[in-house]
Amino acid sequence: MRTRSVLTFLAAAALLTLTACEGADTAAKPTKPAQAKGGSDTAVLPDLVGKGLQSAQDQTQAAGFRRLASHDALGRGRTQAFDRNWKVCSQTPAPGTRQTNTKVDFGAVKLTEDCPAKDESGEREPTKAGGTMPAFTGKSVKVAREALDRSTSLTVKDASGSGRMVLVESNWQVCAQDPAAGAKLDGRPVRLEAVKFSEGCP
Repeated sequence: MRTRSVLTFLAAAALLTLTACEGADTAAKPTKPAQAKGGSDTAVLPDLVGKGLQSAQDQTQAAGFRRLASHDALGRGRTQAFDRNWKVCSQTPAPGTRQTNTKVDFGAVKLTEDCPAKDESGEREPTKAGGTMPAFTGKSVKVAREALDRSTSLTVKDASGSGRMVLVESNWQVCAQDPAAGAKLDGRPVRLEAVKFSEGCP
């Protein structure tokens, strides 16, 4: 008799356990975010112009966007090594509902600089040289170097006559070049004369 009572108790306990498990399985499950055509989630991309670059990136990621990029809005080819020292002048795409796999690109300048009337990165970056010398005047020495083939011999001289070393090439603008724009390169050495962007060409 005692054995039968114990078995009855164990069977009842097992039945209660199974019922509890079934109840847990049928509980309401969280719904997935809305998906756009193509299976990508969508979210609202905020307006981040005027924010510090680091804050803009943090807010973009918090909104659900992970593909982030930034560039020098002044077209000097500078790298945004310390994001807190830069501010956002433009963003692509514009604010609004976007697929979360969309690449978000910020045009930025240093905190001490004014934003340009429009993003100058495209205008200041010449196409790759190939066999013809591009026009480098007004562009940064860094951008000029990147436009030339890696095998090109390049000399950069301080155009002010002070004999300064051109160390941070993105801070220097080209004033003169040899050979001239449009000339054939054919492996010829290239010579640039430059001053800092805060200075005028002589």
